[in-house]
Amino acid sequence: MQAGNVTYRSEADLPETVAVFPLTGALLLPGGQMPLNIFEPRYIALIDSAMSGERVLGMIQPRLDGALRPDGEPELCAVGCLGRITSLTETGDGRYLVNLQGIARFRVSEELESDEPFRLCRVTPFAGDLSSGGGEEEVDRDALLKSFRAYLQANQLEADWDSVSKASNETLVNALSMMSPYGAAEKQALLEAPDLRTRAETLVAITEIALAREGSEDGGGQILQ
Repeated sequence: MQAGNVTYRSEADLPETVAVFPLTGALLLPGGQMPLNIFEPRYIALIDSAMSGERVLGMIQPRLDGALRPDGEPELCAVGCLGRITSLTETGDGRYLVNLQGIARFRVSEELESDEPFRLCRVTPFAGDLSSGGGEEEVDRDALLKSFRAYLQANQLEADWDSVSKASNETLVNALSMMSPYGAAEKQALLEAPDLRTRAETLVAITEIALAREGSEDGGGQILQ
């Protein structure tokens, strides 16, 4: 997996301990690009720490059931995604504008005690994510595009179809998953999908449910085919 100027070939290339950024509704996938507007002091400190080291941090959602630790901080989902900071801009008013590129998903092995203002976890990366293109031939591209087109039509949105047509199945599935306007539970399901085909099928199913719900709320309108 290439992220910025670095190629990650095996687990040995990744840190065992990372600072994590809990953010509800955020979905980072391997190869994906996530822009972040960082303004909270503890996350400014997290970015400073990452930039002084391997420039890698973990994006993760708070646990979906709302469970809290004794200190009032949210418990974390079991799975997140490692990302490398590939660009950083200082705004002059105390914020950072950061671009994060996904490297590999990870499973939280243990959250560590720390004196830092941000949270640290020992993680186990999904080594299979470091090899791009796996499972692309199993993706039903036609079904995915049909679902995507129907969602755009239902919401009166446009897409750059030239770019879509040129994208690989892996890029398309992951980009559409990250762009999707769905909730935290749906985003976590897309993140934890065991393979690219399952992620594509999950995205199609979520989209069809959303379209059916919109049709019902519109007073019995038909689902676009």
